[in-house]
Amino acid sequence: MRERIAKYRRVPIEPMENPKIGCILLAEPFFFREAEWIPIPSDFSLNIVQGKGYDSEDGTTGKALWGAVTERLATRASANLDPGPATIAAVQSIRYGEPMVVRPRLGQGTFRVIVTDAYERRCAITGERTLPVLEAAHIKPYSSGGPHEPGNGLLLRSDLHTLFDQGYVNVDADQLKVVVSSRIREEFENGRDYYHLHGRAIRLPRETDSLPSREYLAFHNSVFR
Repeated sequence: MRERIAKYRRVPIEPMENPKIGCILLAEPFFFREAEWIPIPSDFSLNIVQGKGYDSEDGTTGKALWGAVTERLATRASANLDPGPATIAAVQSIRYGEPMVVRPRLGQGTFRVIVTDAYERRCAITGERTLPVLEAAHIKPYSSGGPHEPGNGLLLRSDLHTLFDQGYVNVDADQLKVVVSSRIREEFENGRDYYHLHGRAIRLPRETDSLPSREYLAFHNSVFR
């Protein structure tokens, strides 16, 4: 693997060196039908693996590509789309209510990937590593203007995510320790499994730019006291 990386990068890699391999996350991708595929530009080599791009403002090829994309999108307005089998089934099935338009959170998928990676796939409170039950929680709610940024995220076990969103669990903005609200006991006469987490220091990302923002934590604390 090191030899292949060195070949692509055209720089030597030491036997014990552990080079970083980056990736590009595509937020909200869409795909054309095969009949609508755009021909590959003549100056795009098939063995290119990174770094190739086109300027849609200045470059001739870039403008042509962007024009081809917008032209195809214009012909695919939602009113003109032919319903597929899944859409027809959803409309005709009596197992569900009336179909509705849902406004997706732009960038939500990317946010989850970044936060999950920042916390090394472990719950910030419990250290749980079972990935299916781990969720990327917004510290400052998205509905309140909270951004899709790692500093506004915590990786939490799903039950703790729910409690965090509803203010039953907080993270102290100054000490970065778990605060479990007395409301759990008062409202549900329970909570033993959560009160032992009170005062526990949360796990923090290694990268400083992924650390939870004290500003967003303070906002969350001010809303849920």
